[in-house]
Amino acid sequence: MNSAGNVLLRNTRCQDPACIDDYIREGGYRSLRKALSAEPGQVLDEVKKSGLRGRGGAGFPTGMKWSFAAADPQMPKYLLCNADEGEPGTFKDRVIIERNPHLLIEGMVISAYAIGAASGHIYLRGEYAKARDGLLQAIKAAYEKDFLGDDILGKGARFHLRLHLGAGAYICGEETALIESLEGRRGHPRIKPPFPVNEGFSSKPTVVNNVETLANIPYIIEIGGDAYAKIGSPECPGLKLFSVSGHVNKPGVYELPMGVTLQEIIYTHCGGIRDGRKLKGVIPGGISTPVLLPDKIDCPMDFFHLQKAGSMLGSGAVIVFDETVDMVKVCLRTAEFFEHESCGKCVPCREGIGWMRAILDRINRRDGCEADIALLAEVSRNIKGKTFCPLGESAATVVQGFVEHFMPEFEEKVGSR
Repeated sequence: MNSAGNVLLRNTRCQDPACIDDYIREGGYRSLRKALSAEPGQVLDEVKKSGLRGRGGAGFPTGMKWSFAAADPQMPKYLLCNADEGEPGTFKDRVIIERNPHLLIEGMVISAYAIGAASGHIYLRGEYAKARDGLLQAIKAAYEKDFLGDDILGKGARFHLRLHLGAGAYICGEETALIESLEGRRGHPRIKPPFPVNEGFSSKPTVVNNVETLANIPYIIEIGGDAYAKIGSPECPGLKLFSVSGHVNKPGVYELPMGVTLQEIIYTHCGGIRDGRKLKGVIPGGISTPVLLPDKIDCPMDFFHLQKAGSMLGSGAVIVFDETVDMVKVCLRTAEFFEHESCGKCVPCREGIGWMRAILDRINRRDGCEADIALLAEVSRNIKGKTFCPLGESAATVVQGFVEHFMPEFEEKVGSR
């Protein structure tokens, strides 16, 4: 693990991350005490002022999402933590869960107080066995210290937290599929609207935030929303965790201000490309975001600038490819992943991704023809805008990006038949 910051990754080098006394000694749960001394609406206002956007990929303003649920008169309300970190290339939330679980718990309790939720769940990726054990230990300790329960710190606030393990379905990272799974059904996305903030878990107002988003909350309360809004880029303020993998000298998790450029991440923090080779392409936000060419790496890493550059911030998972990589194979492997993880609910995703994978397989085996490239583009167009959730849309967009940027490699494989 690497870091250029000391907020979200603070305390991550403790020998026993689940030890609540160590966390308290380093200032932990101080923000919760501060929040409970204010009114819930005041806490919500600080989050609004901070400009924090969801760190799970969509980038929706956190305070706005909270306000929708808080304003709904229905009771009870629920807070769900999306810890189903299944995006290939993403491993930032795992660091927080395994190395600083009390930061997540504190963020959840503050968030629940702000929206009026008395119950919450952490939906954890089933493969994260170490994280599961540490979270269970940390939740138990938080109950024992009155940071969870019916009368938190004697302030009358109530919040109960439970841990739920997923079963390896990538689709359950989508908030409505997560809710379906949590309610005991197959993880299929719902049609929206209605949105979870008004009709979510048990058909009640529900806020779903991911681990990193909730981990930012204690710091926002500590320094105030106005101060937090001055960190990073004006359009997307705050801190961001970047998971960097691939052909760099120093892969790892980096805590940096929003708006840092890909150039700085790759060549300053990660020490450049391995073995002195040239950069060929980079995926900036996980496998569901389109690849960028080297001439785009001066782009600030935030939701708005990356969209203008032709990609997305996504989860902030930076995957770096050097000049030796066969990008047709990468494209095929990406399609294989999406085909495997499609829940099958909607035809364009279920059938379309399978078609894309089959075409890419032919091309990669040098058994395709020139018409296959055009067919690939046609199939991807018939997926986009026609699916229940972003999975199919992402698969089509990513495949289109590979073909557009690395057309000579595709043409070479069909031309050498």
